[in-house]
Amino acid sequence: MTLPHSRPMRPTMTVLEGGQDARAEIPGDAPRGPAPGEQLVDRSIGDLIRELRKLDARQIELILQHQRQHGVRFGEAAVALKLASREDVLWALSRQFHYPYAVDGGLSGLSHELVTATDPFSDAAEVFRDVRSQLLMGVLAPDQPRRALAVLSPDVGDGKTYFAANLAVVFSQLGESTLLIDADMRTPRQHLLFGLQPGTGLSNILAGRASTDAAVPVPALPGLHLLTVGTLPPNPLELMQRASFSFTMQELLTRYDHVIVDTPAATHGADSRVLAARCGAALVIGRRNRTRMDAMQALVQQVGRSHAKLAGVMLNAH
Repeated sequence: MTLPHSRPMRPTMTVLEGGQDARAEIPGDAPRGPAPGEQLVDRSIGDLIRELRKLDARQIELILQHQRQHGVRFGEAAVALKLASREDVLWALSRQFHYPYAVDGGLSGLSHELVTATDPFSDAAEVFRDVRSQLLMGVLAPDQPRRALAVLSPDVGDGKTYFAANLAVVFSQLGESTLLIDADMRTPRQHLLFGLQPGTGLSNILAGRASTDAAVPVPALPGLHLLTVGTLPPNPLELMQRASFSFTMQELLTRYDHVIVDTPAATHGADSRVLAARCGAALVIGRRNRTRMDAMQALVQQVGRSHAKLAGVMLNAH
């Protein structure tokens, strides 16, 4: 599946939720966050930067002198002296506020498509946080029935996998347990974005050869787990229509606060619509100047005829 990279592109996304139309522009790393359950310690920015950059006593003194002379903060002084970067300061701030992200995607194995993890203070990441807020006030609100969210698209290349992955990251950054499921048994790609081996996954669970413990944590992002697609089966639709899939989703919804599901493109058949019904909620992604309006409308209508609640429709403009 060919998906857009976040850095070189500037797509526009339109979110339709409950009749409201919100538009935003998306411009378009060793693990840094605390481990799950770790106590948040009130440490100074200076202490965090010193530890990160392994600064010695002489370098610390130089920073302190610059700080006193110019009346700036420790982080600003360190950046001015080129003993730290802006990204280091942002990371230190995120550490203070318990907001995990990966400063260097290459070192942590994360793809730079995961803009919410590798560039969490960008305009692109802000759009995903805005979508998260709308979902939490809509189909995923606490007073609503427990649902997983399936991300659907009419065709390959609409940005569905990119969107599902980044949405899962921002949910995990709330400090709540989040599971991302790669249910695209046609062209799976989530394991590549997170730098993980596909291994045992969803298909193995549905075939009765594994348990839901097959989900693995993403080391660079505490609170986020990934359930890969597993072995590519010859009969994906039949696996999804088994009763065991509903039982699996029910179990996962009791174990995680949020469950996001990446699905195959609708051009591959009925897989995505079956998955949406099993999840209970669906978000449809299209691509501006590429997705045909009749294909988008057909997919939305099919979701509407299922048991899934339509969370919204989004348009990616590349």
